[in-house]
Amino acid sequence: MVKRIVQRVKLFSSERKEFYLFLKELIGFYPQNLKLYDLAFIHKSASTVDSQGNYVNNERLEFLGDAILGSIIADFLYNRFPQEDEGFLTKTRSKLVNRSFLTNLTFQMGLHVFIHSNMTKSNDKSHIYGDALEAFIGAIYLDKGYNTTKYFVTKKILSQFVDLNEVEQSDSNFKSRLIEWSQKNRKEINFETTEESGNSTKQPKFKAIVKIDNKQIGKGTGTSKKEAHQEAAKQALKKLSEK
Repeated sequence: MVKRIVQRVKLFSSERKEFYLFLKELIGFYPQNLKLYDLAFIHKSASTVDSQGNYVNNERLEFLGDAILGSIIADFLYNRFPQEDEGFLTKTRSKLVNRSFLTNLTFQMGLHVFIHSNMTKSNDKSHIYGDALEAFIGAIYLDKGYNTTKYFVTKKILSQFVDLNEVEQSDSNFKSRLIEWSQKNRKEINFETTEESGNSTKQPKFKAIVKIDNKQIGKGTGTSKKEAHQEAAKQALKKLSEK
């Protein structure tokens, strides 16, 4: 009891009181380890260096949150759809954890305004929001444990911000759709990827082009080959639909 009182006094006297109260309203409980939640919203471009010379940003929390989120989503879908096969479960989980979907969730939940980033307008910002949401989930896991994190993901995120029927009907795997189109129309398709050297935060950037019958039809960029391929395929599908 005393510990809770001290924690709440700390929260209300903090310079970031607005942020912590927002989190309390969103997740349904008072955050305990406040430093974890601060860290979750520091993008690598806004990194600081601690006394040991380590970069301080949300990359490690993002790694952890990604694994925890995948586990929770898999458990949720397994129990929600007892009659569906492994293919359906895998495809639906992929839709729920892909970067674009997580980015949209970050904006719906209002978390995007708290992200610290030094990315310029010329940089690709699309990935930083989904990364922050994963880091946020990692922070909740470390602060409150798996069961509380599971409750937050299933009862707060999936129940309030996600329409599963809409997710079932959507197909955001643009590369898969493009490959299906090429097979149906007997067209040869190739993806070519190049990697640019990282910036000061050692972040690589990938560029991809997609060719159909040796003619370029789409291009994309991303912080991973997968992301770059998806962007290139998305552009290609858009051009094909306009013909």
